[in-house]
Amino acid sequence: MAKKESTLINMVIALFVITFVASASLGLVYQVTKEPIAVARLAKKMEAIQNVVPEFNNQPGTEEYKVAAENGDSLTFYPAKEDGKLVGTAVESSTNLGFSGEIKIMVGFLPDGTIKDVAVLEHKETPGLGDKMERKKSDWSVQFQGKNPANFKIAVKKDGGDVDAITASTISSRAFCDAVERAYKTFMKGGEK
Repeated sequence: MAKKESTLINMVIALFVITFVASASLGLVYQVTKEPIAVARLAKKMEAIQNVVPEFNNQPGTEEYKVAAENGDSLTFYPAKEDGKLVGTAVESSTNLGFSGEIKIMVGFLPDGTIKDVAVLEHKETPGLGDKMERKKSDWSVQFQGKNPANFKIAVKKDGGDVDAITASTISSRAFCDAVERAYKTFMKGGEK
């Protein structure tokens, strides 16, 4: 068999074929996994709503509405009702101030503005440090339960607030507090539907 000479055209064609096959494979994997990922995110969001507000018998996911936040974006609100009476509101909030980027949380408020509970939806914080904001990693976020930001300053103690920071993870703690504070300010602005 004769050896084929390596030319620029042959190398370009080979590179094109390899790139085409790789990109087609990547596109196929994306299409196959897109829907299961969306379903998993929705399930996590609905579970977070159940965990952060009192018991309810409506479908908060179908009654969601948006309220404009301070920085021009809007936060999503999920009203929890028991026999038509509002018992709490779950607010999906986020911040880009995390050590590793965006942190998304769900904050549950009682009608008077008291925080019922907080759940982490997504983050990319450092494992073993910033990820301690998650309930399954530590009970750090429990300190927000039952607190009303009207008389509980949502900031770490280093910044004059009432929140104990996660050890060796003050940036993540500040970001978490920022997301909770955004949720509270937006809730007080018009979230009690």
